[in-house]
Amino acid sequence: MRIVLDTNVIVSALLTPTGLPAKILNLILERIIKVVYDNDILAEYVNVLSRKELKINMELAEYVIDFIKKDGEFVITKLSKIKFSDESDRKFYDVYKTAGTLFLITGNARHFPKEAGIVSPKEFLDEYWNQD
Repeated sequence: MRIVLDTNVIVSALLTPTGLPAKILNLILERIIKVVYDNDILAEYVNVLSRKELKINMELAEYVIDFIKKDGEFVITKLSKIKFSDESDRKFYDVYKTAGTLFLITGNARHFPKEAGIVSPKEFLDEYWNQD
């Protein structure tokens, strides 16, 4: 399965290793789910995960970023014409649409158009992921 993963999900996963975002990150690290990304998403991952105020373990953050770079799927994005209240979210939506992934997983679904595949970590795990 291929997904687009908003940065806030990775941040939550690294800060709370027992939370739902961490379960999704574990599925990625186990190569069950593949992250689709472009250069803009990767740059945001690097920028946000290296913020000192977040107090994220840098060794772990670098491992996750390197894993996504190597194991994920890079795409060249087609820009959408949809307006966003926060333009920094556009990159995730555009990769989601360009790559034709089933899901864009975000902690801020309200920032995106209301579409079935744009889900929170809880929605993804509860409604779409067979955990049994």
